Amino acid sequence: MFEPRVAVASLSGESDASWADAAAPHVGAAFLGGVALDDASQAAARELVARGRSEFLADDPVAFVSDQLASLAGFDGEDRFAAVNVRATSSAPIREVAAVCADRSAGVEINAHCRQDELCAVGCGETLLRDTDRLAAYVAAAAESGAPVGAKVRAEIDGVDLPSLAVALADAGADWLHVDAMDSEAAVADVAAAAPELFLVANNGVRDRETATEYLDYGADAVSVGRPSDNPAVLRRVRTAVDDWFGGREDAAESGDESGVSA
Repeated sequence: MFEPRVAVASLSGESDASWADAAAPHVGAAFLGGVALDDASQAAARELVARGRSEFLADDPVAFVSDQLASLAGFDGEDRFAAVNVRATSSAPIREVAAVCADRSAGVEINAHCRQDELCAVGCGETLLRDTDRLAAYVAAAAESGAPVGAKVRAEIDGVDLPSLAVALADAGADWLHVDAMDSEAAVADVAAAAPELFLVANNGVRDRETATEYLDYGADAVSVGRPSDNPAVLRRVRTAVDDWFGGREDAAESGDESGVSA
């Protein structure tokens, strides 16, 4: 889906086009956002700002997304990919922003990840993990645009079977799943086995060779860097580790001996 197999992950109120372009020399993908699309999610975002968090608050969030994608300079190559992480409480604004993303050859990522009380109270973020039908409907609405579609999800949520959720989202038209593994790195292997058709991006604590290769060994197709995504030294370390991991697999395949290479 993108090369190199390293992404930078959305950080609310911080991950804009300038942030993405700064990371572009080191990564194959950038997930901008998150962007609140409708009245309820924007009201929740304003509450978050009032208590000191960073959020994107635009009078016209869809126009904001369009402007951000138009200003990207580092993701116009064939292998590089940009997507926008979005929050909403119904399908209509997701369908609208997905059309904008499709026009810009970008993807849309449904946020089923944020756990702040204000967002969960209006039905955004991780509340979607317990409402498979609604999350799948959001994915399907976005997919109608022809844009690539994914979802950002979180492991370690009581009562949520992440592999089963992954299958449902793939059936709804998702192209990728962005998994914040929390402290359950092995959850990536379960999702990879359940929905091999999804491009699987693993997230949480990716900082260096050890943390990146652990997720790849578990079956992730790529990794993403969150908090230190503005640190070129971290991005270079992760990029080198990921390139080496995939290079080792290619060398083993060419020699006809994949023993000793983790799957």
